[in-house]
Amino acid sequence: MSSSLEQFTSLLFRVVNGLGLLNLFLLLLIKAKILLGSYKLHSLQSKFLFFHPCQVDDGVVLPDEASFYLTAIEDAEYKDDKIEFWNNVYGFDMSCIKKQAMMEPLVDTVDQKQIVTNCHLLKTMDISKMVLGDASFTAPFKLIAERDDYIHAFVAYFDVSFTKCHKLMGFSTGPRSRATHWKQTVLYLEDVLTICEGETIIGSMTVAPNKKNPRDVDIMVKYSLSGRRCVVSRVQFYKMR
Repeated sequence: MSSSLEQFTSLLFRVVNGLGLLNLFLLLLIKAKILLGSYKLHSLQSKFLFFHPCQVDDGVVLPDEASFYLTAIEDAEYKDDKIEFWNNVYGFDMSCIKKQAMMEPLVDTVDQKQIVTNCHLLKTMDISKMVLGDASFTAPFKLIAERDDYIHAFVAYFDVSFTKCHKLMGFSTGPRSRATHWKQTVLYLEDVLTICEGETIIGSMTVAPNKKNPRDVDIMVKYSLSGRRCVVSRVQFYKMR
């Protein structure tokens, strides 16, 4: 039995490992809609995909817990090469494209050496008890600088846990953990923040499905810094497609 559970968990990890942050968000959203009857699935499909206490007394959802985190990084090289590039394209001002590029989060692997601040827990979700609307949320954050540096982007990632197993299992997709195909989600900032050790960035992140296309995810980030070398307050909007 233990061997079968480990094989199942390993297989599930490989399946999950092939998706991204957007896919996790969509899975949570779809699960909530199925439970409320928004999606018309064959009963066998529903039982296979989601065992819910009101349908199956001893059913479980694996993984059953997801936690979302936010941190901040220095990434001057990429931002200069891929985003600031649009300010002068062989003598042409194409900054209108830069604005679009800034709105689209980058899914990529972040080197842990780039991390400048602590990692803040935004939200923990009990996947087995989610209902429609739970995939949309607003969460405050507080990021404290661990060294003097520049900040070019926020980085979002998630951890999942299998708390219903005979022993606690799970994995992280964070930049300080072993790299997975989930990678991390990088949100580039319009400002370059000059921050000193101990200074704090405060703000909030709002995540919700796009009203016109629920497969897209709208993200709003409010942040402010009042430091010795940098004072800024801004709101930025992103869309994951």
